[in-house]
Amino acid sequence: MNSWDTIISGAGIIGVSLALELRNRGQQVLVLDRGEPGREASSAAAGMLAAADPETPPALRPMAIASAEMFPQYVQNLESAAQMQVDFRRLGTIALLEEAAASREYKRLSANDLQLLEPALRVQGLTAFFVEEDSVDPLLLMQAALAAARNLGIEIRGHAAVKDIRARGGNLEVLSEAGQFTARSVVNCQGAWSGAPVRPRKGQMFYVQPQTGLLQHVLRTPDIYIVPRSTGKILIGATVEDVGFDKSVDTSTIQYLHKAAATYLPELATAAHTQSWAGLRPGTPDDLPIIGPTETHGVFIASGHFRNGILLAPITAQIVADLLEDRRSQLNISAFSPARFSPRTA
Repeated sequence: MNSWDTIISGAGIIGVSLALELRNRGQQVLVLDRGEPGREASSAAAGMLAAADPETPPALRPMAIASAEMFPQYVQNLESAAQMQVDFRRLGTIALLEEAAASREYKRLSANDLQLLEPALRVQGLTAFFVEEDSVDPLLLMQAALAAARNLGIEIRGHAAVKDIRARGGNLEVLSEAGQFTARSVVNCQGAWSGAPVRPRKGQMFYVQPQTGLLQHVLRTPDIYIVPRSTGKILIGATVEDVGFDKSVDTSTIQYLHKAAATYLPELATAAHTQSWAGLRPGTPDDLPIIGPTETHGVFIASGHFRNGILLAPITAQIVADLLEDRRSQLNISAFSPARFSPRTA
């Protein structure tokens, strides 16, 4: 079969979530990926579903909050279709902030509150707040999304980078490393490889394996975040680096992050590293996603999610599926229009 309703370029969590949404709406979908499906930024993320993060741009907050509300059902659907668990944790986040940085979603914690929630935590002169946020293991989430897609009959081809897209006979002709295909619509979900103005923003992070039960809640501080998994592993991250497509891990950077984490949780100082890596987040000049139709009829883009690709996957899939069906989005997505970066707009 070489003809499809929609071809999606990029098999990260955004692309595969969109494929699942379209399949549920009856479409025949092909997903093409430049490398091994699911191996880039989606699997390398931390998995904090931080819709209330003070660093979230105001224009993005309604979309982030809506997607966070969708996430429990999204996880349930994935786990059911994939027949596997994704370590979706609903214990909340403790944020250590300067007092003025907290938004209305944050509940200030007393010393006694904090002692009950996380007795090993040291606040280092900051104010502790609790916020109802969830977290998920992105690697398991990505594996589940791919398994669900396979089980639902979605074809995903790796090592199939899209080389060109041409209009032909009312459809789009897609030339890729895996061959030539046609579709009514094509969606660019290539993340950091989406093309200008999207650019890669590197993040280094690592896992440690401390004693069991050291940390139950996600911890966010002004300089690092610490994310526990149900296995007992703890993720520590992350940097934001503008170094192109360099995915190397710098030992001194990992040591710095580890030392910083130990100032808040002293018992982490002796915890052994079990794994370190770097991921490339898709950034944009204004730190907002790019979602909508491009200047080429029938070609859409859903990229530039920066730190929030995991969080925004359910709502992005719904929004783009609606756009492909010529339905109006229930959210105002004008701030994410690709047209804001077109030369004519500038």
